[in-house]
Amino acid sequence: MQLELGIDTFGDVTRGEDGLLRSHAEVIRDTLAEGELADQVGLDYIGLGEHHRPDFAISSTEPILSAILARTEKIKAGTSVTVLSSDDPIRVFQRFATLNALAPGRAEITIGRGSFTESFPLFGLDLNDYEALFTEKSQILHLLATQEKVSFDAQMRPPLKNVTVYPRSETPLQIWRGVGGSPQSVVETAAMQMDLMLAIIGGDSTRFKPHVDLYHRAHDQMGTKPGKIGVHSPGHIAETDEIAQEEFYEGYARMHDMIGRSRGWPPFRREAYLSEIEHGSLYVGSPETVARKIARTVTALGLSRFTLKYSGGPQNPAHLRKTIELYGTKVRPLLAEMLA
Repeated sequence: MQLELGIDTFGDVTRGEDGLLRSHAEVIRDTLAEGELADQVGLDYIGLGEHHRPDFAISSTEPILSAILARTEKIKAGTSVTVLSSDDPIRVFQRFATLNALAPGRAEITIGRGSFTESFPLFGLDLNDYEALFTEKSQILHLLATQEKVSFDAQMRPPLKNVTVYPRSETPLQIWRGVGGSPQSVVETAAMQMDLMLAIIGGDSTRFKPHVDLYHRAHDQMGTKPGKIGVHSPGHIAETDEIAQEEFYEGYARMHDMIGRSRGWPPFRREAYLSEIEHGSLYVGSPETVARKIARTVTALGLSRFTLKYSGGPQNPAHLRKTIELYGTKVRPLLAEMLA
């Protein structure tokens, strides 16, 4: 099967069997174990998202990625996403060139603006520079990944003059760009010859078909070869649709309402939850149900990778491990048959 199947997590703080929230340290150790399990059941990728909030445990992805890569044999590991606006592209390149030396060809980067802005005041950055910082830093990272000697007349930092950054990567770093729906971002992704990761967290996934077409059209006009296209969407898998829906709902609703309070969202209702499962981009259900839904998205958008965000609010860690197990042992072979 050409399709790569992955998982990703932001290190959402989970809730144990005793009903208490687990500590950030416990969630980080659980994430490492989940990465090992994903490798054991034959998944292709695990991504870790960076956040700087109390409801997520992962703020520094690379130490955990390093541990996962050291304890696994085949799985690729990367970010979902690196918030490049508040990071340094030279340090990002150095960290991932180092990871790629330890696990050749298995360390990946996904850059993006991120869905939260807490990192800006935390690192002393001005939110008025939100767009300019990301644009300039992504250009610098692209140059570092494709050229040995880099010159760049920067506006947000001192210029680079014929700089070589070490260590050099033995193999080209695979860099994805996470896109949430901006056509301009799709064109920029093509221009920088990055792979395209579509973050589809609501609504019918096929509405992103124009973005896929735009990505291919941009490459055609530039005379370049399109990269990989992937989708990141939330989901949960259990033995039956009913069990999966019931297990995932409470934690997912808590997460939705907590984020929604600062964004003016209405309270989350079960009717909206079930509608999103049936018609939108929540991949919740039995292995058969989830496989059929993934197959539809893969076929409609011509994907190279599908990544399931298996964590979603204060879930039970045992349920997350079961999702990973079923995803690799049941969904994967079903998908292979459906897409053959």
